[in-house]
Amino acid sequence: MYLTPEVKKEIFEKHGNSGDDTGSPESQIALFTHRIKHLTEHLKKNKKDKATQRSLIILVGKRRRLLNYLKKKDIERYRSITKKLAIRK
Repeated sequence: MYLTPEVKKEIFEKHGNSGDDTGSPESQIALFTHRIKHLTEHLKKNKKDKATQRSLIILVGKRRRLLNYLKKKDIERYRSITKKLAIRK
């Protein structure tokens, strides 16, 4: 599996406050971005996988809602996470 507990912990340590910080918007956005990249690569090989395509669209929507929340709450945190993860609107 591509998303082992070690990978999750590494993502949370890198983008959250600590390895146990799973609830901050930055760590959730980073996790969604990792999953989106994985699903995008899968869809490049398997173009007719409609279930994966649907779940990718749902994940992108969740990430967008979190980014909108963060932008409304604290613009500096929004700018730093989009710069770190190279996300554009």
